Amino acid sequence: MHILLIHQAFATIDEAGGTRHHELARALVQEGQRVTIIASPISYLTGKADREYKKIVQENGITIFRVSTYPALHRSFFHRLISFFSFMNSSFFQAMRVPEVDLVWGTTPPIFQGLTAWAVARLKGVPFVFEVRDLWPAFAIAVGVLKNKTLIRLSQGLEKFLYHRADALIVNSPGFIEHVRQRGATAVHLVPNSVDPAMFPPHEDGNAFRQQHGWKNKFLVLYTGAHGMSNDLPVVIEAAELLKYSEDIHFVLLGDGKEKPALMDLVQQKGLQNITFLPSVEKKEIGAVMAAANCCIAILKPIDLYKTTYPNKVFDYMAAGKAIVLAIDGVIREVVEDARCGIFVRPGDAAAMAQAIRSLYGAPKKCEEMGQRGRVYVEQHFNRQSTAQQLLQVLQKVVKKNG
Repeated sequence: MHILLIHQAFATIDEAGGTRHHELARALVQEGQRVTIIASPISYLTGKADREYKKIVQENGITIFRVSTYPALHRSFFHRLISFFSFMNSSFFQAMRVPEVDLVWGTTPPIFQGLTAWAVARLKGVPFVFEVRDLWPAFAIAVGVLKNKTLIRLSQGLEKFLYHRADALIVNSPGFIEHVRQRGATAVHLVPNSVDPAMFPPHEDGNAFRQQHGWKNKFLVLYTGAHGMSNDLPVVIEAAELLKYSEDIHFVLLGDGKEKPALMDLVQQKGLQNITFLPSVEKKEIGAVMAAANCCIAILKPIDLYKTTYPNKVFDYMAAGKAIVLAIDGVIREVVEDARCGIFVRPGDAAAMAQAIRSLYGAPKKCEEMGQRGRVYVEQHFNRQSTAQQLLQVLQKVVKKNG
């Protein structure tokens, strides 16, 4: 089976960002499938292109095409839309040149590339599989990014159009199922976010990372990932301010995003010495960074819709064997509490976050045991190899059904 994936924000394990699709593609190839991926050269995290990127990369059954995309991804919402539309155009023409495709797999965010995937699938006469990893435009409306009423109506219309026309619709969180069904999806399949535990070796100690930054004896509180509007990182900064007299506790915010310069300015204005910002690292290096942490933070804005999410970073934290300070309610809270691998704090509550961190700092054995339970739980329930098998079964089923 030859699978064509259209994915503007695709990242390999040699890049920073979410690598779900590269890992799944590798697993599919191991099962005898062939995968072609059409992606943008512009990083979704940094908004910049790697100057040394190759337009075509081939690796054992996987072909990756990087097509021209308008680069000003983070300049404004208007420029972001131009970037999305430019990728729709260039990815369409590249996709139509890919021969002998058995199905087309579209994914969101951004949702616009889903329209390209649908069009290519119909023109090639093959099934269209649509994967929903973000309830756009609902999330964008809730956080205040999308306000124009005309754009909202058009976006909601596109969402329903794609959901209704997908031969199979995949969601990465059980919290999304009701939303997509209410908007026309029928053949809905859950292939949850997951992790490859092998990327987080349990014997890794993180000492090299600590020594590099002079944090040998610090209690490190780590956040990794996007620094965007939804991530509510000012709350983490406020928690750090509340703990500024606890000299052994140090916060590390690793990643990139549109809000990062403003966050760094805020820390400077407050004169905080217990927070360090670091740039994104390649996914294959994140295990060594997480090994240095004592606990990790997962946070989103206190918006009801975010209760539906399964954030990737939580599963990475669990695989790394780290206790989690979780400022996200809903379905991911159920996972963390079932695994007994972290402390839930009310989203938006910096004082509660500071108290949770203080309690973990004061009980190092409890903190370590939480991390160990998370590792065991994620190996059993959210292993990347298992979810790859789930995905393969969905793809095979839809191809067989459509002849």
